[in-house]
Amino acid sequence: MSGISTEAAVFFYAGLSGMTVLSAYGILVCIRRIIPHSAAAVNIEDLIFCVGTSGYLFRQMYATTYGSVRWYFILGVVCGGLLEYFVIFSVKKLYVKSRKKLEKSKKNR
Repeated sequence: MSGISTEAAVFFYAGLSGMTVLSAYGILVCIRRIIPHSAAAVNIEDLIFCVGTSGYLFRQMYATTYGSVRWYFILGVVCGGLLEYFVIFSVKKLYVKSRKKLEKSKKNR
């Protein structure tokens, strides 16, 4: 592969990396909801998450672009994160809407 197909593949992998990072943060937020944390613990967890995320993204960038910073890689990470965010938001909205509809139908019986 060479040229635009290589760049498209890098953009795709960058998008997957952005989705991975957002999923990992979502898991961290779920753990925080299950187990209450103090403000200091949250700050330490966020620091560890940021360091881990930067290491992960650096490794992905190094593996796909051979260490050179490409703006389309950064854009791909952002687009992947935004895509996942909007998909999750839409699924949650659909879930709430269908749940309300089911509750309404149960009340009418």
